[in-house]
Amino acid sequence: MPLNVTEYEDTPNPNALKCWLDGRISDEVQSYLRPEAAKGNALAEAIFEGGLVTTLLINGDWLTICRTPGKGWGTVKKHLVRTLQDHT
Repeated sequence: MPLNVTEYEDTPNPNALKCWLDGRISDEVQSYLRPEAAKGNALAEAIFEGGLVTTLLINGDWLTICRTPGKGWGTVKKHLVRTLQDHT
């Protein structure tokens, strides 16, 4: 079943964004500090595609992404929403 972002929450890091979802994405904490670490996790790999995201933390019904410096949040959010629709 596809998941949707219900709320975006700013963090102290201007390049990081917490994204609340309308369902559980994981039963365990998953942390990817670089795209290569996501190998084998289709959703995480897809989130990293395109070079918009540098790190990813997944936990329960939320995830936190760090954008590549210089990338706009609008573009990153559209990519995340599309990825969640296609891979969950």
